[in-house]
Amino acid sequence: MPRYALLIDYHGAPFSGWQRQKDHPSVQQCVEEALRKLEPDCPSIAAAGRTDAGVHATGQVAHCDMVKEWDPFRLSEALNHHLKPNPIAILKAVRVDDDWHARFSARERRYTFRLISRRAPLTHEAGLAWRVNHDLDVDAMQAAADRLIGLHDFTTFRSTMCQADSPVKTLDEARIEAFDVPYGREFRFYFRARSFLHNQVRSFVGTLERVGAGTWTADDVTAALKARDRAACGPVCPPHGLYLTGVGYPDAPFGVAPIGSA
Repeated sequence: MPRYALLIDYHGAPFSGWQRQKDHPSVQQCVEEALRKLEPDCPSIAAAGRTDAGVHATGQVAHCDMVKEWDPFRLSEALNHHLKPNPIAILKAVRVDDDWHARFSARERRYTFRLISRRAPLTHEAGLAWRVNHDLDVDAMQAAADRLIGLHDFTTFRSTMCQADSPVKTLDEARIEAFDVPYGREFRFYFRARSFLHNQVRSFVGTLERVGAGTWTADDVTAALKARDRAACGPVCPPHGLYLTGVGYPDAPFGVAPIGSA
């Protein structure tokens, strides 16, 4: 069966998350139903990561096995037709080797979190960013984020429901940008690692927001990390500001530079 990699963009608000669930709509379910409009016996698909309810994606990756050979462009166009009116789009489909796997072939995942500081409620960005009504110190947050980079036991920053075998992970990047928006300021948090724990990014951002607000310090973040205790974590921020923005593979199936290239 020929295998295809799918680059997927979606708005997470209507869904219980990526993973198919019995009584709640999911992104996986919608994509599989679209595939089965093309080939009724199409098997289940596998994704690079499971996003939670309300979390968005601009660079989710999944793979599917088809019975017949499809032109990749025609496959993406047909899927987009059958995905309507769901807020899901196949950005690109490519033919990959039969042993290529969306999850196990991945070498890094990238997440972005959007936080907007302004007094007025969000209108156009409602459901797409987390709003706080106070100012934040980006330099203080970056100094605290730097404490998280590297190989650590991230027990403090993972959900008690996390199913990962180990809380020890390497965080390769934790970077924060800030820029002015109408009547406020937007902060974007960028995280990159080979893999993440359940709720790890939302736990990071909720904790770093407390640093930006002045109620925590970078030393408090270090102490929380060393505590290896979920109770030491700051607040977990809401899901609607979080985006899975990219997955890196050595073979760069979608034309992005391979991992480790200049």
